Amino acid sequence: MRSARALGIAALLLAGCDGGGAVPGERKEQTRNTGFPAADRPVATIVSARWSTEEARDRLNEAGQVMNLAGIKPGMTVADIGAGEGYYTIRLGQRVGKEGRVVAEDIVPEVRDALATRVVRERLDNVSVRLGLPADPRLPEASFDRVLMVHMYHEIESPYEFLWRLRPSLRPEGQVIVVDADRPTEHHGTPPDLLKCEFAAVGYAMVSMRPMPSAGGYIAIFRAEGERPEPGTLKACKSGARATPAAVQQGQGSE
Repeated sequence: MRSARALGIAALLLAGCDGGGAVPGERKEQTRNTGFPAADRPVATIVSARWSTEEARDRLNEAGQVMNLAGIKPGMTVADIGAGEGYYTIRLGQRVGKEGRVVAEDIVPEVRDALATRVVRERLDNVSVRLGLPADPRLPEASFDRVLMVHMYHEIESPYEFLWRLRPSLRPEGQVIVVDADRPTEHHGTPPDLLKCEFAAVGYAMVSMRPMPSAGGYIAIFRAEGERPEPGTLKACKSGARATPAAVQQGQGSE
């Protein structure tokens, strides 16, 4: 049984999150009449809050390698988008230390709530949780040195709107880190050329991309470059695949 103190902290963590659930009707509303182009590709269904077991991932030092390549250091402020059960959230909190901060975001309320409970249980005072929307991570402006999206980019139904709304959250030298598999989006991956094209369409420049077998694919790093383009000027990248909507299964997340 959790103590009264733990329950109180969990309530505070959740109180700091945006309200509202990620229900199917709301998801459709996010992609209708927004002024952003639709993705010309299938969108993977969110099927699980877990990509693999934490023990298996740690045996490969997955999180350690990603954080090293991303240049994540003590004192940084980092966002974990599509945090799921919190594999990266917990390790990011440990890496950035007491002077740093981690914001973990997910679009499924039940997943967000479970992660908030875990954060309390593991006493990570530098970590908070947040409920986002499928097309908007709802992050505070000019706040993040790094934004991580691990094994979840292929689940974003409106990538141009999502990346457009993400840009203001970056600090001047901030970077977006994507870890994904090199396979079609409907098979839970993102072809590297498509990833580069979609980021470039919204004004991001690629810093680096390299294979990363320990994380099941590759790691790509981007930074915002120039002025953020107007939504009406964005052009969808052609993938040659027919776009299909994503679905969220209740109680499940993305990582």
